[in-house]
Amino acid sequence: MTPQNMFANLGSILASLMFIRAMFQQYFPHQLQNFLEKYSQRLMVFFYPYIQIRFNEFTGERLTRSEAYSAIENYLSSTTSMQAKRLKAEIGKNNQSLVLSMDDHEEVGDEFKGVRLWWASGKDGVRPQTTLFNPAPDEKRYYRLTFHKKYRDLIIGPYLNHVLKEGKAIKVRNRQRKLYTNYGSYWSHVVFEHPATFQTLAMEPEKKQEIINDLDAFSKAEEFYARIGRAWKRGYLLYGPPGTGKSTMIAAMANHLGYDIYDLELTAVRDNTELRRLLIETSSKSIIVIEDIDCSLDLTGQRRKKKKGKKESGEEEKEPKKKEEKEENENKSSQVTLSGLLNFIDGLWSACGGERLVVFTTNYVEKLDPALIRKGRMDKHIELSFCKFEAFKVLAKNYHKLEYHHWFPKISELFEEADMTPADVAEHLMPKSISGEATLCLESLIQGLEKAIEEAKLKAEVEAKKIEESAKNEAKEEDK
Repeated sequence: MTPQNMFANLGSILASLMFIRAMFQQYFPHQLQNFLEKYSQRLMVFFYPYIQIRFNEFTGERLTRSEAYSAIENYLSSTTSMQAKRLKAEIGKNNQSLVLSMDDHEEVGDEFKGVRLWWASGKDGVRPQTTLFNPAPDEKRYYRLTFHKKYRDLIIGPYLNHVLKEGKAIKVRNRQRKLYTNYGSYWSHVVFEHPATFQTLAMEPEKKQEIINDLDAFSKAEEFYARIGRAWKRGYLLYGPPGTGKSTMIAAMANHLGYDIYDLELTAVRDNTELRRLLIETSSKSIIVIEDIDCSLDLTGQRRKKKKGKKESGEEEKEPKKKEEKEENENKSSQVTLSGLLNFIDGLWSACGGERLVVFTTNYVEKLDPALIRKGRMDKHIELSFCKFEAFKVLAKNYHKLEYHHWFPKISELFEEADMTPADVAEHLMPKSISGEATLCLESLIQGLEKAIEEAKLKAEVEAKKIEESAKNEAKEEDK
């Protein structure tokens, strides 16, 4: 038989099989199809000597990413670069190297104690176009392990334990810390590369050391938290005027502990259910941050009270159309409640995972609901206030490598009277020329401190006059 005839016969056979299959699917009852499929698979077991194990990326209806999947991904990344023909590449730790992993629908082999086995990657579903309003892929990735059935005990026991152990070790070695933000109920991330440390943080040394000791004690307290029956987490409230270094403090905490940061934008969360889902998808060894929480949402009901007061005083919307649009926008906004946020912090769901810090920042701590910041939720309250001389010396060393300067005594005296934030002090110390002479920067700071003192005195005089005039007016009213 010539090759042309062979291909012609093969084409005819394939076409016939496809025709039979189409007729079978169209005209045979579904019950019969399911019956035949079920028993055909059982029949294949007798002739197919291999076992397959599938590891899905997500477990619990996509609530959490499988740790087994992550460990397998890390393990295969170290063995697939020499075998796979299609690879995925990502930037490794500190942007110094590429980390390779096999692409979708690729297969590689592995060997364990003389036994040959195979790993294949795959995915179910199709990725839609990712946008700001639809950031989540509708696909389910997985790894499939195939091995001969006579090695079942060896593979299911020692081999898989070996893979999980090696995968976790590789993750620790290659771990690149990340900064996450949320789009609705899904996280996206970039590499976290903030250089802030406690050594460069402008703060009194005693207070700084107290915070470091607290963080170190928390990171080593897994057994203690388990013994006392509490979730392994701790809350920090950072409060103070704008520019006092609250965000820098968070970066220093993350760098000190080696944690990821989840920057939670509450206004992008639709309701309490989405908030709970975001919590579940955070990893251990992480800091969950809500910055300017007093501005994030109306969590205390104060705005509703204000609106109610306006209605009682007779103030109403003059234009009905604008009123309807306003109500529609309010309905579309976040429906996260104070109760939902409290459950997020220390409810039952907060115990999913461990070794997490929850950090709130605010410029106005008095605006927050006491239930939100009580001990047990925000365990440690840290006030970040105006810069003082000890904090200034840290900045002078950071910016100009100065341990001492003849202007230091003068600056120390001015700091006793002036209120200036670390951000403003840093701006004065920032070199304004190529030479970057320290004396010019210190003189600029002195001028700024003197100006701040004068402005504070003028403000105090204005306030005193207002109080005096108010007292006189009250006295006149009493005389009448």
